[in-house]
Amino acid sequence: MSTENEASIKVIVELQAKPGKRTELKNLLESVEAKYAPSQTGFLGSTYYEVLDNPNILIETSDWTSVEVRAAAMQQAMTDGAYAPLEELLAAPFRATVIRQLS
Repeated sequence: MSTENEASIKVIVELQAKPGKRTELKNLLESVEAKYAPSQTGFLGSTYYEVLDNPNILIETSDWTSVEVRAAAMQQAMTDGAYAPLEELLAAPFRATVIRQLS
Protein backbone atom coordinates (compact mmCIF):
# COMPACT_ATOMS: atom_id res chain seq x y z
CA MET A 1 0.00 0.00 0.00
CA SER A 2 1.37 3.43 -0.91
CA THR A 3 1.78 6.29 1.54
CA GLU A 4 -1.06 8.20 -0.15
CA ASN A 5 -3.46 5.28 0.32
CA GLU A 6 -2.38 4.86 3.93
CA ALA A 7 -3.21 8.51 4.59
CA SER A 8 -6.59 8.44 2.80
CA ILE A 9 -9.64 8.72 4.99
CA LYS A 10 -13.36 8.17 4.88
CA VAL A 11 -15.78 10.45 6.68
CA ILE A 12 -19.19 9.26 7.80
CA VAL A 13 -21.58 12.09 8.63
CA GLU A 14 -25.00 11.51 10.17
CA LEU A 15 -27.43 14.39 9.81
CA GLN A 16 -30.92 14.48 11.29
CA ALA A 17 -33.12 16.78 9.26
CA LYS A 18 -36.17 18.52 10.60
CA PRO A 19 -39.30 16.56 9.62
CA GLY A 20 -39.82 16.74 5.87
CA LYS A 21 -36.49 18.54 5.20
CA ARG A 22 -34.24 15.60 4.23
CA THR A 23 -34.47 16.28 0.49
CA GLU A 24 -33.70 19.97 1.04
CA LEU A 25 -30.73 18.96 3.22
CA LYS A 26 -29.42 16.58 0.54
CA ASN A 27 -29.79 19.31 -2.09
CA LEU A 28 -27.78 21.73 0.07
CA LEU A 29 -24.98 19.21 0.59
CA GLU A 30 -24.85 18.42 -3.11
CA SER A 31 -24.72 22.11 -4.03
CA VAL A 32 -21.82 22.70 -1.62
CA GLU A 33 -20.04 19.68 -3.09
CA ALA A 34 -20.63 20.93 -6.66
CA LYS A 35 -19.19 24.34 -5.76
CA TYR A 36 -16.13 23.21 -3.79
CA ALA A 37 -15.22 19.72 -5.08
CA PRO A 38 -13.71 20.83 -8.41
CA SER A 39 -11.10 22.94 -6.59
CA GLN A 40 -10.33 20.30 -3.95
CA THR A 41 -7.78 17.93 -5.45
CA GLY A 42 -7.90 15.74 -2.32
CA PHE A 43 -11.65 15.16 -2.43
CA LEU A 44 -12.37 11.73 -3.91
CA GLY A 45 -16.17 11.74 -3.86
CA SER A 46 -19.18 11.18 -1.67
CA THR A 47 -22.31 9.06 -1.47
CA TYR A 48 -25.60 9.74 0.29
CA TYR A 49 -27.72 7.14 2.08
CA GLU A 50 -31.14 7.06 3.67
CA VAL A 51 -31.86 5.38 6.99
CA LEU A 52 -34.68 2.94 6.29
CA ASP A 53 -36.43 3.26 9.64
CA ASN A 54 -36.06 7.04 9.95
CA PRO A 55 -36.94 9.20 6.93
CA ASN A 56 -35.37 12.28 8.51
CA ILE A 57 -31.82 10.94 8.76
CA LEU A 58 -29.32 11.32 5.94
CA ILE A 59 -25.91 9.64 5.97
CA GLU A 60 -23.08 10.98 3.83
CA THR A 61 -19.85 9.09 3.31
CA SER A 62 -16.97 10.90 1.64
CA ASP A 63 -13.44 9.95 0.72
CA TRP A 64 -10.44 12.28 1.06
CA THR A 65 -6.73 11.89 0.50
CA SER A 66 -5.93 13.13 4.03
CA VAL A 67 -7.28 14.64 7.22
CA GLU A 68 -5.45 17.89 6.41
CA VAL A 69 -7.03 18.24 2.97
CA ARG A 70 -10.51 17.69 4.43
CA ALA A 71 -9.89 20.14 7.27
CA ALA A 72 -8.80 22.85 4.82
CA ALA A 73 -11.85 22.23 2.62
CA MET A 74 -14.24 22.35 5.57
CA GLN A 75 -12.62 25.53 6.88
CA GLN A 76 -12.99 27.22 3.49
CA ALA A 77 -16.64 26.21 3.18
CA MET A 78 -17.34 27.44 6.71
CA THR A 79 -15.52 30.74 6.08
CA ASP A 80 -17.59 31.22 2.93
CA GLY A 81 -20.83 30.51 4.82
CA ALA A 82 -21.67 27.53 2.63
CA TYR A 83 -23.09 25.57 5.54
CA ALA A 84 -25.00 28.46 7.14
CA PRO A 85 -28.40 27.11 5.95
CA LEU A 86 -27.82 23.89 7.93
CA GLU A 87 -29.18 25.51 11.08
CA GLU A 88 -32.60 25.83 9.45
CA LEU A 89 -32.60 22.23 8.22
CA LEU A 90 -31.16 20.20 11.11
CA ALA A 91 -33.16 18.91 14.06
CA ALA A 92 -29.99 18.01 15.99
CA PRO A 93 -26.24 18.60 15.70
CA PHE A 94 -24.62 16.45 13.03
CA ARG A 95 -22.15 13.73 13.88
CA ALA A 96 -18.99 13.23 11.82
CA THR A 97 -16.70 10.22 12.22
CA VAL A 98 -13.35 10.21 10.42
CA ILE A 99 -11.95 6.75 9.78
CA ARG A 100 -8.98 5.14 8.05
CA GLN A 101 -8.55 1.54 7.00
CA LEU A 102 -6.37 -0.52 9.29
CA SER A 103 -3.22 -1.81 7.64
